[in-house]
Amino acid sequence: MTKFEELKLPDTAPVERTKTTAFFKQIRARSLTLTEGLTPEDMVLQSMEDASPVKWHLAHTSWFFEQFILREHVADYVSPDDRFAFLFNSYYVKMGPRHTRSQRGMISQPDVDAVLVYRAHVDAAMLALLGKNGADAALVEYLTTLGCHHEMQHQELLITDLLHALSHNPLLPVYREPIPGPKPSVPVTKWIGHPGGLMEIGHDGVAFAYDCEAPRHKTYLYPFRLASRLVTNRDWISFMAAGGYSAPEYWLSDGWATCAREGWDAPLYWWQQDEHWWSYSLQGPQPVDLDAPVVHVSYYEADAFARWSGKRLPTEAEWEVVAQDYPVKGNFLENGAFRPTAPDCPEDTQMWGDVWEWTQSPFTPYPGFKAPEGAVGEYNGKFMCNQFVLRGGSCATPIAQMRPSYRTFFYPHHRWQMLGLRLADDL
Repeated sequence: MTKFEELKLPDTAPVERTKTTAFFKQIRARSLTLTEGLTPEDMVLQSMEDASPVKWHLAHTSWFFEQFILREHVADYVSPDDRFAFLFNSYYVKMGPRHTRSQRGMISQPDVDAVLVYRAHVDAAMLALLGKNGADAALVEYLTTLGCHHEMQHQELLITDLLHALSHNPLLPVYREPIPGPKPSVPVTKWIGHPGGLMEIGHDGVAFAYDCEAPRHKTYLYPFRLASRLVTNRDWISFMAAGGYSAPEYWLSDGWATCAREGWDAPLYWWQQDEHWWSYSLQGPQPVDLDAPVVHVSYYEADAFARWSGKRLPTEAEWEVVAQDYPVKGNFLENGAFRPTAPDCPEDTQMWGDVWEWTQSPFTPYPGFKAPEGAVGEYNGKFMCNQFVLRGGSCATPIAQMRPSYRTFFYPHHRWQMLGLRLADDL
């Protein structure tokens, strides 16, 4: 019996094989596109334990296909190097021992070229497998789709981890040149009211979703409203000018202690220069765009800002029931900006993209949630403790990942991801 024998497939499996193959090729190619212009030295940087080197992301996403699909479903599969199973495992305990997370930047060998050869080897084996008929075809296609979504998550991490690493370079290097666009206008705040009541949230079982998005279930909401736009840098500077970082009455106890310990007085990557605020992004150092959404703020900071504003953070259920009425469009990874931008039209509702939005909801299982059997069950369920849910996607998120039920999660002190907020209020 394989470790996947008990895995319950979604009702939509199998996906049409040609679409699965095309999807696999697209996602694998985009990871390599994201490395264009990087040197080998850039690709081995690890600036903190939470982040990983670009090279490691390229190898780990290949490891995922190798370990969860090729070793299980190709009888004569041979890895280029069996030691990669140890080097490039992340947190899958059932898949065996793994290299210490904080020391991924010390893996100088295999070098970048060897990792690229490894990727090509895995790609060839995967494409050969996807081209075959077999009793396990539906399972292979489902796991391939899961692997592609897993790789898209690592594409986002590749971008944000690289940003954190390059921010430590005094030269503040440019990863991608700024993309000119129309002059944005100051966004207008409107309020989207909702009467509340007994609502349904969670994935409906159609198409792909992660296990933590299900099952769909009922939840009761009191009447509420959401701001139509994200909190901007202009808003945040007002908070800073009013002494928000030195006013304990707005902060949770853990947040106030963290703020003092870390010396926070502005979002991550900000500094003052000639009486103006500047920030570092993958487009290099630039003056802070006052009307763009604020980014790189922790849950603690977001919650303090909301209290200072006389409002609160939304719950994830409130966000989801409103988002269902808006098409998924916005500033995502495909735009190539790699930083939040102000809306082109000041009247636009910013529901998707730019920044992940903190909610006040802890990342916990939905009623009736059961993690899949085997190592793949370690994907989300084991992290349902001490983290908060964020919604909406960011400028580093591939748009194919997004749907109203999609939940990501981070610890409340995290800042290096593209994290921001919108306000909510009771009616």
